[in-house]
Amino acid sequence: MLVKRVRGRLTNLQRATATALVTADVHNRSVIERLVQEEVSKTSDFTWQQQLRMYWRRGADASEGDDCVARQADSTVKYGLEFEGRTTRLVITPLTDRCWMTITGALRMKLGANPAGPAGTGKTESSKDLAKGLAIQCIVFNCSE
Repeated sequence: MLVKRVRGRLTNLQRATATALVTADVHNRSVIERLVQEEVSKTSDFTWQQQLRMYWRRGADASEGDDCVARQADSTVKYGLEFEGRTTRLVITPLTDRCWMTITGALRMKLGANPAGPAGTGKTESSKDLAKGLAIQCIVFNCSE
């Protein structure tokens, strides 16, 4: 149904939304296939833990409010509520997942992240896409000529 909708006449905003949904759906389907293939049955299994997951966390008491958090491996990052509008999302690959796990680990330790590698391999886009997923501001400085 979604594919039919995408192939039809859409506004730019509708197309960006549909594209992001299709991208997320394809990734989620791949994750489910992997979980089934590896017979994952516990939330403590690393295959599940390495996924970027959202949770609603209740405050301990009335003075502490509820909030949304993202969890990945042993990292918990508070959802930032920074909305930048509807934009397209990256295709999420196993390499993207590993990159995100490294960055969320750095965030847990209150550190920054500096992905390294050849130009044009998706380092900046992966970092920006994770920031979108966590709803936190991402500022990119291009230091090349």
